[in-house]
Amino acid sequence: MKVIKFFTTFLVLLGSIHFATAQTSTADMVKEWERAKAYTKEYLDTMPAASYGLKPTPEMRSFAEQMLHLTDVNYMFASAATGEKSPVGMGESEKSTDKSKENTTKLVMAGYDFVINSIKKMTPAQLSENVKMFGRFEMTKSMAFAKCFEHQTHHRGQTTVYIRLAGAKPPQEKLF
Repeated sequence: MKVIKFFTTFLVLLGSIHFATAQTSTADMVKEWERAKAYTKEYLDTMPAASYGLKPTPEMRSFAEQMLHLTDVNYMFASAATGEKSPVGMGESEKSTDKSKENTTKLVMAGYDFVINSIKKMTPAQLSENVKMFGRFEMTKSMAFAKCFEHQTHHRGQTTVYIRLAGAKPPQEKLF
C-alpha cells in the first residue's frame, strides 16, 4: 500500500512539474515572439522610407516584399498550427499595392500580433499536440511555431544587407 501511495504521489508531483514547465514554455514563447516583433519594428523604422522598394538585384524581393513575405508566412504557420482562420489570404500581404513604409509596418506588426495572440490562446497541452503542416509534415504545434520563428528570423536577417545598401546602419543584434 505504501508503494502505491508513494508512486501516486510521485506521479502527481511529476505531472505538476511538467505542467509548470509547459506553462513557462508558453510564456517564454510569447516573450520571444514579442522580442522578435520589437526587433523587426526596429528594422522597419531604420530603413529609409524612400528605400522600401530597394532590390539588391532585379530578381530579388524588395525590402518591403521581404517583410511582407515574412508576414504572410507568420499568418500561414500560426493559422495551420492553431486551426484559427487567418485574417489575411495566402500571399495577400506581399501582393499589397501599397508597399510604403507606413503600410508595410502596419501589416507586419498585425502579422506578429496574430502569431502572439494565437500562442496566448493555446494551452501547454495544445502546444504538445501533433499537427500536419501543409498536408505533409507532422510535428508538434510548438515545433510549428519554432519553424515559423526560424523563417521570420531568416528573412529579417536578409534585410540587414538592404539597410546597409540604403546607407543606414542596421539595428544592433537583440538576442535577449
